[in-house]
Amino acid sequence: MMKSGLTAGAALALWASAAGAQVFQLSGEQLIKYTAQNPFERFADGRPKVPDALLEQMKELTAEDIFGVLQGAKFPNQFEGNFTLLHPGRKLVGRAVTAQFMPLRPDVADVAEADAHAKGLGRNANQRVIDMLQPGDVLVVDLFGKIENGTFVGDNLATAIFAATRTGFVIDGAIRDLEGIFPIEMAAYFRGVHPSAIGNVMLTAVNTPVRIGNATVMPGDVVFGDREGVYFVPPQFVQQILDRAVETKIHDEWTKAKFLTGKYKASDLYPSPRDPALKQEYEAYKRKRLGR
Repeated sequence: MMKSGLTAGAALALWASAAGAQVFQLSGEQLIKYTAQNPFERFADGRPKVPDALLEQMKELTAEDIFGVLQGAKFPNQFEGNFTLLHPGRKLVGRAVTAQFMPLRPDVADVAEADAHAKGLGRNANQRVIDMLQPGDVLVVDLFGKIENGTFVGDNLATAIFAATRTGFVIDGAIRDLEGIFPIEMAAYFRGVHPSAIGNVMLTAVNTPVRIGNATVMPGDVVFGDREGVYFVPPQFVQQILDRAVETKIHDEWTKAKFLTGKYKASDLYPSPRDPALKQEYEAYKRKRLGR
């Protein structure tokens, strides 16, 4: 969804202006090329636009629902854990906007900052990225695990992210002002907290592939975060994951109900019923639940 009052052309021009002040960015054409398996519409900048209705459905999933499909498709590098969670019970679902930072190198940073100044962009690199966000986006920031001076946001800029997206963020780095951020009803994943301001780093890329721990993230991936960690789901797998999750939910509710009768051992029912009569009962239950 474009921000109110922006045509697709104006939004693309705004994005190009902001991205052009970074060292690297993918053009709209390159994004289309590298996300060619996307079955959905796209934003003006080329990012895949997984429909809002499917994002809503994904809020009912767990990491395990996603794991099976992506592993089977030979996409094993889409999950990252070991985060600190702002609100562990709050799911994070949205479309990835990626940003990459690197340790400061003055001769490179000076060029990027001069370009940004010439284009009238925000004085601070992290604010330039935040200014690009739209409803439903999730900001995914590669800050190479930096804690001291790796604090991408404090409470004011975290509020700005939430106001723009109504989702949250994933930062492979740190945040500051945790006491001020905690009351915000957003989902946030980060490596640590430190009172220092962001520094000794430079913004090197926006909306390119980034590495978050053991995961590779593309712009437009569906970001799915729960208590276990964060999945970065390529759009072409979203519908398959949702379809598989329905059957998994039915299987689990039938299996748990049987266990709670106290009549069965674990091996009798899991992962599937051993007794032919029980298997037939389960298949009938599944067909009924699926409305077939």
